[in-house]
This record gives sequence, structure tokens and C-alpha cells, in this order.
Amino acid sequence: MSNFTLTNTIKLSSGYDLPVLGLGVYRNDECKPACLAALKHGYRHIDSARMYKNEAQVGEAVRESGVPRSEIFVTSKVNNPEHGYENALAAVDDSLKKFGFDYIDLMLIHSPLSDKERRLQTWKALIEAKKQGKVRTIGVSNYGPKHIEEIREAGLEIPSVNQVELHPFCQQKEIVEYCNKHGIVVEAYTPLIRGGWNDTIVNLAKKYNKDPAQFLVRWSLQRGFVPLPKSANPDRVVSNANVFDFEISAEDMAAVNALDRGKEGAVTWNPVDAP
Repeated sequence: MSNFTLTNTIKLSSGYDLPVLGLGVYRNDECKPACLAALKHGYRHIDSARMYKNEAQVGEAVRESGVPRSEIFVTSKVNNPEHGYENALAAVDDSLKKFGFDYIDLMLIHSPLSDKERRLQTWKALIEAKKQGKVRTIGVSNYGPKHIEEIREAGLEIPSVNQVELHPFCQQKEIVEYCNKHGIVVEAYTPLIRGGWNDTIVNLAKKYNKDPAQFLVRWSLQRGFVPLPKSANPDRVVSNANVFDFEISAEDMAAVNALDRGKEGAVTWNPVDAP
């Protein structure tokens, strides 16, 4: 653990490498400065979505960064109203156009908020987009085990990634266990709990001479997740990644693990139980 760096990657089931830390750009209408600061500092992973309406800015930042496109891992997500085979294929094409890219590294289904049939049609569209080379890796977001089981029972390829709300108060134990069992990498959105830290987190961060955000990113990494901290502030983007010069002890990890409140601890929509 202690030899982690910002350039570390995890091998996905698709064969591609996913950088262990990503920049989230949710609700950032002017995300280009944050993306440029991230890429300059050494981030190689940006997490966007069609719903965020900032794919074009991400694409501009990638081109202006001076970092080769091949070295940057970019994610987008098919929006909930775009579920269905033709809709999802059109969404991928539109995202490629907005980014100005030849391919998207990872395309996720943003949530399970439709129904079983439309979820499966959307997944089949992502499989087709991958076959066509438009998308390199495919996955899901906000999926509970039952949603992934739908895919498995249909005899379709299993997602490489499941991105869920994940932090000490909402640890998604059932989902994490399922994903680990099936070789699905778990990405953690809202890893900083939107600043809603308690005394345990604040005091433990001080012990390591880190701020709570850095401590939480490190906790996520040590748990084997891929955290996606978001900030529109370029300085915060840089500081959120300064987490590779310390290691949280087993005792302190256990203290943080004990903060789990399950679904009660969620601070976002967390639609993992959708019918």
C-alpha cells in the first residue's frame, strides 16, 4: 500500500488499465480549469457523464493539456432518459462528438432507473459500441447486485466497473462483496462526503497531518476502491491527490470502517435499490 502513486493502475476485466484516482466533474459547469490542473499535476483519469453537460470542456482540457490522449482515461455515462438500444447507441455517438474523441475509455449506464428490459437493451447497446471500437470498457453506476444479476442471467458480458456512492458512512457492503466476487472494480463517488465529516474523521486526519479530504481519499484507496473526488478549485484538485506519502494504520482503518451507517449514511440519490 505504501508504494502507491498517482500513476498506479488497476487492470480491468476488459484488459485496459484504470488509474487508481480520478477527478470527478459532477455539477462543474466550468470544469476545464480543474481538468487542466489535474492533468498538469499527474492525474490521468477524469470522470464525466452526459448528465453533467461538460464533456466538451473535458475534451478541450485533454487536447490543451499536452498529455497524449492515449495516456488519459476518460469516463462518461448514458443518462437515465437515454435507456434503450437505439437511444444508448445514439448517446455514445453524441458523447464522442462532444468530447471530440475517437473513443471513450469507459462508458457506464448512469443508473438503473428505468426497468429490466430497458436496462438490458442499454447494456446490449454498450456491448455493441465496444465491438465497434467506440468504447473500450463498459460498466454500470448505482447498480445493486440484482441489477448486475439481470445482466449475468441474460448471458451477457459482466460490467468491468460499478461506480457507486461510497464513503465511511455509506460503505455499500453488499455491493462491494458482490463486485469483488465477480471481478468488478468498484469506483467511489462522493468519497469526500460533501464535507460532512465527523470528529473521528477530522481527528484522525490531524494525526496524519492531512486534511479530512486527503484522509478520506487515502481510506478509499486502502480499501481497494477507485475514489473520484470532485472539486472545481484547481488548488483543491491538487491537494486531494497528495495522498501517497502516508499510510493509515490497520487500527485507524478499523475505526473508520466502524462508521458505516449503510443506506442511512448516503448523502446523494444512491438509487441502488431501484425496482
